[in-house]
Amino acid sequence: MIVRTTLIALFAASAAQALEPVLPDQARQVTERIDLLDSYDLPVGVVSDGVLPVKAFEGRVDRRAWRLNGYTGSTLQVLDPIRAQLTEAGYEIALDCVARACGGFDFRFATEVIPAPDMYVTLDDFRFLSAMREGDAISVLVSRTQSDAFVQVIEVTPAGTPDIAPDTKPATPETEAPPPVDLLSELDQTGHAVLPDLEFATGANSLSDGTYASLEALAGAMERAPSMRVAIVGHTDTVGQLDTNISLSKRRAEAVRDRLLTRYGIASDRIDAEGMGYLSPRTTNLTPEGREANRRVEVILLQP
Repeated sequence: MIVRTTLIALFAASAAQALEPVLPDQARQVTERIDLLDSYDLPVGVVSDGVLPVKAFEGRVDRRAWRLNGYTGSTLQVLDPIRAQLTEAGYEIALDCVARACGGFDFRFATEVIPAPDMYVTLDDFRFLSAMREGDAISVLVSRTQSDAFVQVIEVTPAGTPDIAPDTKPATPETEAPPPVDLLSELDQTGHAVLPDLEFATGANSLSDGTYASLEALAGAMERAPSMRVAIVGHTDTVGQLDTNISLSKRRAEAVRDRLLTRYGIASDRIDAEGMGYLSPRTTNLTPEGREANRRVEVILLQP
């Protein structure tokens, strides 16, 4: 039996903090980036003659994405409750369009989309909505593959708006990351180890700010052993094309390498960075838990 998925009580009424979605159990937030001062071009019309009409907003920008694993409904079933909640919260809808009516390929690549694997857009099966309210702006992008649905929300609140209340503010890596395994022991015994506490910004183009216990341990070991050389290797799940995943995984590895070079002063010739995409999974990619385990960054010991 197909279970109709609904998004319940999506938005809080307060403008003082990010609007928080309440998603079904199958939904998993895959990325979040909060810039306290940034800009965002909100699409307010469909593509015409190759041009996408936008309205520029500045302020705090929240970029978030969720994956609904095993979702079998339509993109409209996801978007319709969001549209209703926005209207009830006092937003005025600026654009509400479907795939080709939005502009298809041109629209998809003219607007901001969190890169795969955190957000995935099927060109003939996506819906987009943008709305405004008293200086606030929000966009919602919903798409789906044969097995999963993806939801992206980008929200702008005016500069000077108070931050998220302490009891709802997302924890930083320093407070939420679990203690890493005995990284050095695992590296010594097996020659490789997962860096378990890393957290990446939108699109995995950069490592989020914060102090990571795994990098502290690795840098300390390299300082104590001047001959030690390692490779940082990024891995993904199987969502998306191989070349895209290889590029993404290498960017993740390079971001970790850059952090070790700049923050800990490790010499550049002691650390390599490579990306494997989905070519070296730890476990199955057929379950949400397996895909999550396969999205990782590892350190490989090249020379002790």
